[in-house]
This record gives sequence, C-alpha cells and structure tokens, in this order.
Amino acid sequence: MVVCPICNRSVKGTEINDHIDSGCRTFLLDESEEPTASSPPGGAQSYSASQPPSSTQKKRSASTFFQPPAAKRQLTNARPSAPLQWGSNGTKAGTKRSYDEGPGCDGSPTDLPNGAQNSGVGDDGNKDGSTASVADPRPPDGATGSSGPLTKRSKNTRTAPLAERMRPDTLDDIFGQDLVGPNGVLRALIESDRVPSMILWGGSGTGKTTIARCIARRVGSRFIELNATSTGVAECKKLFAEAANELALTGRKTIIFCDEIHRFNKGQQDVFLKPVEAGTITLIGATTENPSFRVQAALLSRCRTFTLQPLTEDDLQRILVRALEQEAEQGGIEISPLIDEELLRYLSAFADGDARTALNLLEMALSLTNRPPDPDNPEPLTKESIKAALTKTLVYDRAGDQHYDTISAFHKSVRGSDPDAALYYLARMLQSGEDPLFVARRMVVIASEDVGLADNSMLPLATATYTATQQIGMPEARIPLAHCAVALALAPKSTRAYRGLNNALSALQEPGVAALPVPVHLRNAPTRLMREMGYGKEYKYPPNYRDGRVKQDYLPDRLLGRRFLEDRDLGTEVDPDVEMEEAAG
Repeated sequence: MVVCPICNRSVKGTEINDHIDSGCRTFLLDESEEPTASSPPGGAQSYSASQPPSSTQKKRSASTFFQPPAAKRQLTNARPSAPLQWGSNGTKAGTKRSYDEGPGCDGSPTDLPNGAQNSGVGDDGNKDGSTASVADPRPPDGATGSSGPLTKRSKNTRTAPLAERMRPDTLDDIFGQDLVGPNGVLRALIESDRVPSMILWGGSGTGKTTIARCIARRVGSRFIELNATSTGVAECKKLFAEAANELALTGRKTIIFCDEIHRFNKGQQDVFLKPVEAGTITLIGATTENPSFRVQAALLSRCRTFTLQPLTEDDLQRILVRALEQEAEQGGIEISPLIDEELLRYLSAFADGDARTALNLLEMALSLTNRPPDPDNPEPLTKESIKAALTKTLVYDRAGDQHYDTISAFHKSVRGSDPDAALYYLARMLQSGEDPLFVARRMVVIASEDVGLADNSMLPLATATYTATQQIGMPEARIPLAHCAVALALAPKSTRAYRGLNNALSALQEPGVAALPVPVHLRNAPTRLMREMGYGKEYKYPPNYRDGRVKQDYLPDRLLGRRFLEDRDLGTEVDPDVEMEEAAG
C-alpha cells in the first residue's frame, strides 16, 4: 500500500499510476477514507528531531513530509473553529479576495468558473515567461468542487484592448488562415492528436498566438507561454525539467509557445534541440522574420514550418463586424451610425492584413464616437474627421522582410522602365525612415548593372547623387534621389557588361579553368631572374603601334577563341503578353 502524493489516500502500489491518471477518483483501497491532510490519527506517536523513530516502527509516507510539525498540528487542532461567514459579495469573511472578485465585482462566486483565479490559457501576464495551464485536472489551492474550464481573465475585464477581448477561442473562429480551416493541413494534425513541433511564420496580427492557444485548448496539453525577449536559458531548462516530470507522472504533454523566437541567439535556440527531439515538449515558435535566416538550421529541421498569410480585406471586415456585434451585446456600447460598412472597409484596407491593427483602429473609432460632446468645439463629428484622426502609419520594418522586399520592388521598377512605380517605392521607403544612402548605393549599382553600356553617363549621375545625399541629408536629399531614379528608369538599358562578367564567372566553374597559367608574355617581370625566364619578353605594347593594333593573344591557350562578351545589349526572349497586346492594337 502507498499514499497518493496528490490526494493523500491509500492506493495499491501497483495501481498508483492508474489512480493518478483517473484524477484521484478510482483505484482507492477505502472509498470512505478521507484525505489525511492535517494531523495523524489520535494516539499516534510523534517524533522530534532529537528522537528519531526506531527501525521497528513504520516509516512515514512521502506525503507527511510536507505536513507541519506534530506540535504545531496539535496546537492548531486545539483551537476552536468559528463558523464560516460569508460577505456581501459571496466571499468568505476574513479571506483575501481574488483579482476577479473585487473591488467593483458584483458577481457571485458562481459567476467565476473553478480556477479562474489561476487564469489559464491566454492570460496576458504570461508574456514574461510565466506558465499557463490548460485543462488541469487538479483544482487550485483553496478551490472546492470539481474543476471547471479555465477562463481567460482578460476577457472578463474591460481594461483589456479590444484586440485581446476579441481573440478567438476555437479554430473555427479564426478567419483567413486555410491552414486551420476545415481542410487545412495543420487542422488535420490537430484533430488526429499528432501536433508536431512547429514554427509559425507570418506578419503581425495574422493569428500566430491565437492558433497556438487554440491548439493547447483542443489537445488538452499543459500550455506554457514565454517570450524570447524576457526569458533566459536557465528558465527554459527549468521548464523542460517540469515538462519531463509532468510527462512521467501523469502522461500529459507540454506545449511551449515561444513568441518572437527569432530574438533568441544561437546558444539559446540550441537549448531546445534535445527536448524537442526527445518529445519532452512540443515547441510552437512564432516569428515575423524569415525562419530560414533567423532560426537555427538544426532546430528548423526538427520543426514543421507553417506560413501564415496576411489577412484579406474581406477577412478583416468579417472580424470587425463580429467585434461590433460582441461589443454591442456584451459591452453595452452604442454603435454610432458613422461606423458603417464603408468605414469598416476603409479600416480593413488601412490595416494592411493585420487583424490587431484593424481592431485597434476600430476601438479608436468607437472611442471617438462615444466620447461626450466638447462645449468648446461644437462642430459635429463626421466620418471624414474620424478618418483624419486615425493617423496612417506605413507598415515598414528596416530590419525585416519589408526592407528587402521594398528595395527589390524599387530596383525592378527601374529595370522595367516604370518611373511611376519607381517613385512610389522610393517615396514609401523615405516616408518610412529608410536610410537614404542605402537607396543611393542601390542606384549606383543599377547604373552599371541595368543601364550599363547603353548610357555611360548614368554612373557619374548615380555617384553624384550619392555624394549629394551624403552632403545635404534629408529631407532635401529626396530631390536628387528622385532625379536619379527617374533618369535611370527612362534611360535605355544594356546588361551586356553584366552578362559578360557572369559568363566569365561561369567558365571558372569548369574543371581546371580557374587555375590556367597566365601566358608568359603577359606576366609581370620585376626581377632579373624573371626577365631571364622570359616573363613579358614578347609582349607588344599597343600604344606604340599604329591605331594601337597588334596581333597578340591574351587568353590562356585552353580558352583561345572563347567569347564572354556578347554582341547584344539585351536578351532575345519575347513576352507573349506583349505580342498579344501589339496584335490587338
């Protein structure tokens, strides 16, 4: 016989694991036995530190290790117990109120499900690395009755942002991500209880955190949420040890959701390798950066990568409509006629695929329409004034994919001789705070790579633009930058020199070509020994000859007759769309 370390009841030693798996409800030796939580049975002898028990006496069980000393237990039992008194708000008199019970809480204890004080899934307080359990079969300290579903505290308070209050609780409520749709790949893995370690890659507000929390609710695993910006290696190792103990004791898996995982350095990411590979934890990492560059290859190979697409305007509008309906029903907020379908469509386009931004904008609009009138400003609120109040911020990250995507679009617009698109992307970069010298350096490259031999004056113009930008700075530097961008876009194009260099580089990949000996007459002869060996002896100096014409080979013997520079400035392919347009015209 052993004593269960959780409920302190007697259980057969061979059935202890089954007893714990059943939530301490079955496999008991005596169903009528009460938990032995305080003092030992009457007449039982207690021992002090100076009087250890003899070897003939029964060894104490592990659960009694955590009980108070015998003298203190007897003193506690001797005190008369006062009858329980309940306060006006449903709490026991003399006990500390929970966060949700006050002040200002007018609900009864039955309004809060069991364990709400321990707020489980999705609590905002978990961003600092604290844990949040999902579907824990054990009630929290001081709770009575059967354990109920853990409720997200932030949804019970009006202080949380609208984006947090509207966060979906189930996969069915997530809009715009086919991965967790009815026929999604990730949805199938979740429903079959085969959730792999994964990296969720997507922009802000696309549902990475929401999907992770919904997965934890669906599979009933222990859920730990941490942020790479505030969690160290020591804390991660502690969480791994707890996950291993949980798996060994109860058989319950642990899901660790790591937000901003790309902010972990190589050493911090390596800590996850062993527990992920051994199956001790299921890692769900979220990142806004390309995991191919920001996540270690060893960790990436142990995880599945799922890409979350930016939400469409229709998806964002559905989210905003749902938020308005819930705010009107649950929050009792009066919806102004100014917030109509046209304004929601405007906010959806304004959010640029980010649901969090869209909901934050909607919350600002609700605040503007519900604020009391200002006696100093009798002018009525209009839809245009609401739009003007929502200051537009371009979505651009100088250190992320937007940085490279925008400069790539600018370069390709100039190469395609589209000055309008070139000016748009130039303005977008400058407005978002991009380094103007970065743009100027790219235009120096464009002048040689794309314009090249077709107009040799573009390279001096680009280098002069770089110098001007360096000397005068912003905002005046935007003018020479626009001048150079338009000139490059309108200039004729030639990639002849650029392609010739690439042809020569390709030849170096052939076996033996990279180490071919330089012809003797072209070699440098700075010493007498080299001159005696014939270095440079038969070299013909072209300026000494009429029109600089001499008959002389310059390539190694093996490459004689090989041509790298082509005669044409551009390629020979024909775009079928251009042919169709010309035929129609």
